[in-house]
Amino acid sequence: MGSIAEETRWLDATAQAELVASGEVKAVELGEAAIERIEASNDALNAVVIRWFEHGLEVAAGIDAYGSSQDDRAPFAGVPFLLKDLWAHYAGQVLTNGNQALKEAQPVSNEDTTIVERFNQAGLVTLGRTNSPELGSVPVTEPVAYGPTRNPWDISRTPGGSSGGAAAAVASGMVPIAHASDGGGSIRIPASCCGLVGLKTSQGRISVGPHRSETGLGVELCVSRSVRDTARLLDATYGPGVGDTVIAPAPNRPYVDELAVDPPPLRVGLLDHNPRGGDIHPEVAQAARAAGALMESLGHSVEAAYPEILADNSLTQQFMALWATQMEAGVDAYAVAIGRPLTEDEVETPNWAQAQFAKSMSAGDLARAQGAAVRARRSIQQWWADGWDLLITPTLGDLPLPIGALDPTPEDPMVGVRAATAFVPFTPPFNISGQPAISLPLGLSADGLPIGVQFVAAYGREDLLLQVAAGLEQANPWNSRHPTG
Repeated sequence: MGSIAEETRWLDATAQAELVASGEVKAVELGEAAIERIEASNDALNAVVIRWFEHGLEVAAGIDAYGSSQDDRAPFAGVPFLLKDLWAHYAGQVLTNGNQALKEAQPVSNEDTTIVERFNQAGLVTLGRTNSPELGSVPVTEPVAYGPTRNPWDISRTPGGSSGGAAAAVASGMVPIAHASDGGGSIRIPASCCGLVGLKTSQGRISVGPHRSETGLGVELCVSRSVRDTARLLDATYGPGVGDTVIAPAPNRPYVDELAVDPPPLRVGLLDHNPRGGDIHPEVAQAARAAGALMESLGHSVEAAYPEILADNSLTQQFMALWATQMEAGVDAYAVAIGRPLTEDEVETPNWAQAQFAKSMSAGDLARAQGAAVRARRSIQQWWADGWDLLITPTLGDLPLPIGALDPTPEDPMVGVRAATAFVPFTPPFNISGQPAISLPLGLSADGLPIGVQFVAAYGREDLLLQVAAGLEQANPWNSRHPTG
């Protein structure tokens, strides 16, 4: 028999919750095991940048003292968990959003965000925060404030971003599941880089209250190792909060029940190239084609097809205009957090440049960008309304990038931002459209690096994505694949 840390390292969150519910393992023991794994691996990976181990063990002790059962109210009672260091307030704890000035100021949140409150109600034991790029602005996790997070499959490469710390923590076995958010692919990108399940929910499926608007690009949930964990956490967190601006239609039944449902024969489109031009890595294209062949073997109709608007280069321009306004709003939020405006040298150069660009926009410019995004949203969704059920794409345009590949230069602070568009051509359109999309770890490169494949459903159809994902997980199991470090 090994230690609890070794025995539980690769168990998913559902299995760990079952150990606590049965009384076989205490919540405190699971927490201590996760802390042991974090301390053993974090020096190499730099995934966990803010620790509140003592607080987490106090929460776990409360679960043990009260007693727990695995039910709908607390399906993850006692399971160790990590929060992303981006916008997710946890009352009494520090939030720095990957920024050096906030890291120095150590601002403490006075309330939980809605999803954090629901994580707590689900019984998750939060042990700290994972690394995130400043403002969540790039698809790698290398903030000046904390330094780069490294991919446990190859520490010379990125785990992706912006939820890169979360993905590295889950992929390395520190914790079985971790909070993640997605404004342009930031759940799906690191899921692909690290061999995990990453579901971007429909806009308005989960409240982003009380401070943010559901009309924005971003949604929140998790990265996980199993489809069932993602479904169970979605069941524990979905639904509107007070004053939400977009509310997705309620599901017909619990999402976890969808895992036992075989979908009917589906009409599936396959996109295996960058429709806006530029090369993608041949192995990620092949992974998408292999996923299409697997879907055909399961009885679905697959053909080369995709929404024509995805070939429109103006999509990138629309996305970046809206993205820049989020950078500017984020810098303003930092100022509120520390009680003074931030200076140029306190914000990373690309983010400052985007914030200044947003400041130069007129109200009319913003209205036109928002109007263009609305038209794009309707045009993208029309493809599904016309009779398609799913779209398959590579999640990324490349294998995980080397650390530093998107670094700005003194001569061109935006060079990395532009290069990022070639790395992530497939994920941002569905933040504009508000549709659910999931990255599944269906591929491996010749060098043993994970390759994710993205599946996109119509607005509100997380149920269908989870049905399909569960079938693919059974047909092509990935739960035995782990990094060797």
